[in-house]
Amino acid sequence: MSDWPTLPPSARFLVISGPSGAGKSTVIARACALEPSLVRCLSCTTRAPRGTERDGVDYLFLDQGEFDRRAAAGGFLEHAVVFGKASYGTPRAFIEEQLAAGRSVIKDVDVQGAAQIRVSFPQALQIFLIPPDPAEVERRLRGRGTDAPEVVARRLAEAAREVAHWRDYDHLIVNAEVERAAADLLAVLRASAL
Repeated sequence: MSDWPTLPPSARFLVISGPSGAGKSTVIARACALEPSLVRCLSCTTRAPRGTERDGVDYLFLDQGEFDRRAAAGGFLEHAVVFGKASYGTPRAFIEEQLAAGRSVIKDVDVQGAAQIRVSFPQALQIFLIPPDPAEVERRLRGRGTDAPEVVARRLAEAAREVAHWRDYDHLIVNAEVERAAADLLAVLRASAL
């Protein structure tokens, strides 16, 4: 079918939010594996690397002075101090460079960061990722085995607050199964290019 229409790729910035235990990192990794033109944006942070984390692979680690300079210069689409400890931000230049090169960018941010991005980058496509039910959130958080019970309790309370914001997003994806959620995410991306 030589006359079948081909649509030019349209680079988009996808913002993914959801509660702890929603599977954001897993779904993003799978979507990027399925769609090579989709690029994951790393967060800048002032916290120290944990375990095997590496600069430029897991996060972009900055000292507080450099972070503050970038923030003052408008270098972040959103930024915040998390838990009163470390600063985190979404680097503006990386996203703009990737989009200019025709590559779509995906970034997970919390609901507060997504609200900032609605102002700083209103053309972003915002997707809320949620597990099928609250019991699944708790099962996933406890199943990680990395957090103390009080941390899990705090994350569950925060999850309930975050889920209340799902209507602020362009799309809702239920992550009952990673392959399906990644396929749904890519379907939203492709449909947005039409």
